[in-house]
Order: sequence, then C-alpha cells, then structure tokens
Amino acid sequence: MPDIRVGDRQWPVAAASNLLDALNNAGIAVPYSCRAGSCHACLVRCLQGEPADAQPEALDADKRQQGWRLACQCRVVEDLTVEVFDPGRDGLPAKVASCDWLSPTVLRLRLTPERPFRYRAGQHLVLWTANGIARPYSLASLPEEDRFLEFHLDCRHPGAFSDAARQLKAGDPMRLGELRGGALHYDPDWSSRPLLLLAAGTGLGPLWGVLREALRQEHQATIRVIHVAHDASEHYLSTALAERAAAYPHLQIQLLTVAELPAALAELRLVSRQTIALLCGHPASVEIFAKRLYLAGLPRSQLLADVFLSRG
Repeated sequence: MPDIRVGDRQWPVAAASNLLDALNNAGIAVPYSCRAGSCHACLVRCLQGEPADAQPEALDADKRQQGWRLACQCRVVEDLTVEVFDPGRDGLPAKVASCDWLSPTVLRLRLTPERPFRYRAGQHLVLWTANGIARPYSLASLPEEDRFLEFHLDCRHPGAFSDAARQLKAGDPMRLGELRGGALHYDPDWSSRPLLLLAAGTGLGPLWGVLREALRQEHQATIRVIHVAHDASEHYLSTALAERAAAYPHLQIQLLTVAELPAALAELRLVSRQTIALLCGHPASVEIFAKRLYLAGLPRSQLLADVFLSRG
C-alpha cells in the first residue's frame, strides 16, 4: 500500500485511491467543485512521487513542472509527498470592493486585487474566503472597462461559500486562486457572423462580459441574447441589457421564464448557418439549449458551452 505524506502526517492508502478522496478522508481539507478537472479548486503540489493523472493536459506545462496536480483527477500508485494549495502563500490577495443584491437570489461580488490581474471575458477564477472556503466563479467583468473583478453568485440554496459571501462587506480580505480559460470567449474573427448567447440563471454573468467585449470590438452582425430565469424577478441584468440594446440596433434581448422556455425554443430559428452560439448555465439547461440548436442545424463546431455545477 502506498503512503501519503502531508507535512508531518503520513498514512497508508489503498493502491489506486483517488487522491482528492484520500486527502479529504484523512482530514486534509482540499476544496473541490466539479470533480471533472474543470474548476481547478482541488490543486495540490506533489513534492515527491508521481500520481497517475487522468487529465495531464488540464494544467499548463509550467504548473505541471512545478508539481501542481488536480487531486480529483489523480490516483495514488506510489508513495507521495503532497503540499496542499495554501491561499495565504499561493493565492493573490484581494479585497471586497462591494457586495450587493441584483435580485432576491443573485449576489454581485466585486473584488479589487492587490496588484494588476490579467484575464479575458468568459474566464473563471477560484475564490477563497478568509476562513479557507474555495469555489470557482465566472468573471462577469471586462478588463478593458472595469477596475474590479465582478462575480454573480447564485444564492437560491444554502452553501458554504454562498453563506459566507452573504456576510462579506467592503474591505474584507479574500484570495484569488487558479484562473481558468473556460469555454466562453469572443473571437474578433466572428465579427461578420451572427452571435447567439443563451444563458440560464447566473450563466448570464460570463456572457455579459462576452457581450460587452463583442460590442467593444464593434461586432458587425446581429447579436441575440436569451436569458432564462425561474421568474421575471430573476432577470437581474434586464435594465443593463435594455440600455445596451437601445444603444446598439443589431442587439436583440429576449427574457424568458422557465415556463416560457419550451414554446420559445420550439420557435427558435437560426438567421444563418454561420451563427456562433455560446451557452452557459446549469448542465440541464445547457443540454436543452444545445439539443435545440443541433435540431435547428447549427454545426457542433460552432457551439461553445460552459456549465455551472451547484456546490454553494
């Protein structure tokens, strides 16, 4: 049986044990969200030994060379000495700029990093509270226009991070962890192609950043935004979207409730087979969107999707 060592602790585990489970079961708190190698909340550093990694391509070469691995994707096949991600040592310091409600269930969190932070619209970032709770969230801000990092948190259900976020106030410290590319982005080469942005719930956050980037780069073809919410009160960016639509004639906004979605999807037609579609939200919503677009004739290569997995 291989051994795992963390600091001054050492214990045996069954061969081929999942590294994330082995650490958490032993009381070594390693956060996680997706368990699929996407969120990067479960970063650990292997100082000695090498686990069997199911997704070596999920981390860039520099991080892998430094020993970083995604614990959820690794199995213990030999003795390992592991160092867990320490937000105080490995994370970028930031402070809460503001924390306010955009709707009864959507909390807008704005952070100011201690030093300049480079990112692109549509990326997501692991956030750490002062007491060590970590979750990945998509950026809703745009680096060229905003002086803060903005996140839209779905607080409909209780959860460790969302419960902590409710108590945040301006000036509170936080830490920023791993920045991920995500599937969503805007490509200037799409300028002459229709753009379709479909969001469910707070999946609108990253697409709000992508929309603003498309407009900033003077996208020429039509842009259609569809936002699906549980009820009308949860269309939390309705005013901001309406203001953009008034300023840009080629921008169309459609706000739907869950009850209205089936009929709207049945009538959905592509204005062109050259359309680029970006989807974001809960996996079930993204799957519904994607199936309808495939039936409408959208090639799979022209659909980009990012899913939000609930773990509060």
